Amino acid sequence: MIILIAICKICLLFTIVVLTAYAIRHHLFALFRLSLRKSRDMMELVGFTSPTVSVLVPMHNEEKVAADVLQALVDCDYDCEKIEILAINDRSHDHTGEIIDEFAARYPIIKAIHRSRGEGGKGAALRYASRQASGEILLLFDADYIPGRSMIKFLVAPFCDPEVGAVMGRVVPHNGDASLLAGLLELERGAGYQIGQQARYNLGLTPQFGGTVGGVRTSVLKAVGGWNFESLTEDTDLTFRLLLHGWKVAYVNRAECHEEAPESWQVRSRQIRRWATGHTACLHNFWREWVRGKFLSPAEKIDGIFVMACYWTAPVLVLGWLASLVLFFTRQSYNMIAFWVALSFIGYQMFGNQATFLELGSAALLDNNRRRMLLLPLNLFNFFASTGAICRALGTFYIGGIFGSGDHYWHKTERYRNGNGGANRNGRGNGNGNGNGNGRGNGNGGNSAGKLLVRAPNGLYLSRQGANLP
Repeated sequence: MIILIAICKICLLFTIVVLTAYAIRHHLFALFRLSLRKSRDMMELVGFTSPTVSVLVPMHNEEKVAADVLQALVDCDYDCEKIEILAINDRSHDHTGEIIDEFAARYPIIKAIHRSRGEGGKGAALRYASRQASGEILLLFDADYIPGRSMIKFLVAPFCDPEVGAVMGRVVPHNGDASLLAGLLELERGAGYQIGQQARYNLGLTPQFGGTVGGVRTSVLKAVGGWNFESLTEDTDLTFRLLLHGWKVAYVNRAECHEEAPESWQVRSRQIRRWATGHTACLHNFWREWVRGKFLSPAEKIDGIFVMACYWTAPVLVLGWLASLVLFFTRQSYNMIAFWVALSFIGYQMFGNQATFLELGSAALLDNNRRRMLLLPLNLFNFFASTGAICRALGTFYIGGIFGSGDHYWHKTERYRNGNGGANRNGRGNGNGNGNGNGRGNGNGGNSAGKLLVRAPNGLYLSRQGANLP
């Protein structure tokens, strides 16, 4: 019993130290971002340079959303002589390949790439397609994203700085009203980008390249070894390899791109389990080299460890809960001074628990999204669901590593778009065949995009099969 109590005390102390460190970090980022008068985004350099760009769009069974992202990219206002769009049909079993072929036939800047075999996962698809890219800059968009007309210009602007190896834009869910979870994720994305990414970029720490709404120099990607197709989070893996080699990652908060956030808890659970597994694998792969990194400042090293170990906070918190229960039901709880116990609980409630809510609320305030602030108390549902999913993922990760069954699989995120609701194009689609901003008008923009596609009243494309049309 004495040994058990001693272990519980150590575990509880460890939990307090770890969670307090993260709470301080969240508070500092939120307060710094709120005090920031002008964010660092290099918008004054937009249009200053126009490097050749290859846009990579990996798609696996994406017939619900494929047409939207391709049309949005065709509509962009970047120099049509300096851009190519590589639409990657990655082993799809639906009509994704046919939709890509139709767009490639209509628009010369779209190049259809069909990958029928090989390793699964986004990293493998990107590795395959990057070999066929000719641009100086590789830009990436997931299939459910809808970039605005000037998105390409925004994302290439930071590459004016020769030290920048990669750039990241901002992700904004367009379906926040679809479910409680989607609304909570809209708050979470706001905190992660508007607060976390922007604060880390301005403070000279470690903003992340997120693998979508972002880009990387082709030469730099090759120099650091290309895409790691064995990683479940190839973007995080690339981020830390870039930083270890002395390259910087820029963040452009105004480069907002709308995504389709998970609307069901099951889909969210699979997504966050993949992120937790990939991040933790990066921690084990890089931490030794990271703490010795010759191109990194002490602040960058500390922040990088926080980023890679962020998913550890969930099992550490559970460990603290269990240790507290053991100590509470033993005589140890009666040997403690009541004042210090009360002070500790009050201090934690005021400081630790409020850190996340401060970030969420600050982001909603900066975005003038006051309606979403009403969901703040309900974020506890997302918190408990995420904690459970992360603990499950890390348990599988470590147990698999011990017993040699540590293979992990890429689960594709479910799509919900059906052409009758969801996002609107915010005026990016013309619907009347008036062209796409680059002189590549086709005269048929308001009609069907071909036999497989119809255009819904909101401007988004839908496969005829999904719309149940003849």
